[in-house]
Amino acid sequence: MSILETRNSLLGMEFDRYLREHPEFTEKIPNNAQVILLLEGDEGFNKWSTRIGKEQAAQDQPLLYVTIKNLAPAHSRIEELSLTAG
Repeated sequence: MSILETRNSLLGMEFDRYLREHPEFTEKIPNNAQVILLLEGDEGFNKWSTRIGKEQAAQDQPLLYVTIKNLAPAHSRIEELSLTAG
């Protein structure tokens, strides 16, 4: 998987989380829309994502460009763990 594919996958997971936490936002997404994720300030990724999104869209399928403007630093969601030496 290329770095662009990995970035798109991670952004897709974050977008899904955002929608679960903000269900009112889903009302703004047209039915059957091809969602194209863009990352503010990353022109290389945005060109790639736009090209791939358009290639994957069905004819007459609405395109929806979602620009992610601010992404908080990644952090672990693990609340507790234990270690056992072998």
